[in-house]
Amino acid sequence: MQGTVDGFSYGLVTPVVAYLMACLGGALGLRCTTRSLHVASRWKAGWLGLGSAAIGSGIWTMHFIAMMGFSVRGVPVHYDLATTFASLGVAIVMVGIGVFIVGYKGATGLTLFTGGTITGLGVATMHYLGMAGMRLHGTIQYNTLTVAASVAIAMIAATVALWAAVQVRGILWSLGASLVMGLAVSGMHYMAMAGVSVQVHGSVTGSPGGDSAAGILAPMMIGPLCFLLLAGVVVMFDPLMVMGRPDWRDAQEAADQRGTPAARVPGQRQRRAPERQAPRTPQGW
Repeated sequence: MQGTVDGFSYGLVTPVVAYLMACLGGALGLRCTTRSLHVASRWKAGWLGLGSAAIGSGIWTMHFIAMMGFSVRGVPVHYDLATTFASLGVAIVMVGIGVFIVGYKGATGLTLFTGGTITGLGVATMHYLGMAGMRLHGTIQYNTLTVAASVAIAMIAATVALWAAVQVRGILWSLGASLVMGLAVSGMHYMAMAGVSVQVHGSVTGSPGGDSAAGILAPMMIGPLCFLLLAGVVVMFDPLMVMGRPDWRDAQEAADQRGTPAARVPGQRQRRAPERQAPRTPQGW
């Protein structure tokens, strides 16, 4: 029997909150990725790792906030914890691979395509693995066309986001890029959900039974939400990263490693050497 699927059980609340979480994760991830381009090599991996975890956590949190509004009439919906958290790990790892490729290889066409493809596939894999963690008395079916469209949107969105991370400068431009990224990621999710149908096993009672999806999913998101909060604190307490300018000490260290004079490092203030005055001699000497 075909089940009645509702993706907006709470109206616009879940789509709006999910979009904001995708924007938050994208904004933190993009700023960390941008910061990695302006630090010495020993700090690069740390910033890229933080950015990858922020993007992955933001996308994962967005997905399951949106899934709070998903219901099947008369069918209880549960989630397998192992599969659900495995989707979080997949998101962080695959996003990290794409971010590290661009962070270390530069913003060439090949690296952006490779990194964007891997990152986009990571977003799509996270989505469908998270869907595989659903437990209900029925079979979830997907429309092939919407699945392909959702994967394409994820890959394009990831490529654009990585390009923005290495090209966009300034906090306002980065915020704009994160808004676009959040829109693309949310669009990918709801495009994928538009092709979902549920074949229910047995009879349907006709009343919305079972546990509340919000009550099941909310405790799972405490950890990722706390992580995003801590990542936000790191960003707020590093004003140089927020403004997109390199740290003087990191720039100096990078210049020393390359053998470049400190005065040529972008964003570094030149320090004038004190002028030596000629020794005074008594008049008439």
